Amino acid sequence: MRSLFGRGVSRERVVTLIGKPDCHLCEDAQGVVEKVCGELGVRWEKKDITEDAELHREYWEQIPVVLVDGAQHTFWRVDEGRLRRALTAK
Repeated sequence: MRSLFGRGVSRERVVTLIGKPDCHLCEDAQGVVEKVCGELGVRWEKKDITEDAELHREYWEQIPVVLVDGAQHTFWRVDEGRLRRALTAK
């Protein structure tokens, strides 16, 4: 997969944003995830802790949480540069 900037993403990646409705930090995180994933051509998904008891139990004190390929990458605030580096690392 190629990014808009000519850097290749080494394999099929997926970013998962875990949050809940009416959460300003979740909205901020979504903006960063949308931007970085859009620029790199990486698939992303959004999960709502109010609709999943297991996610609620695991993450309710940390939202928003960002997973990269199923592993926790960050929580509360998403740093654009750090997310970009994680997605372009080989």
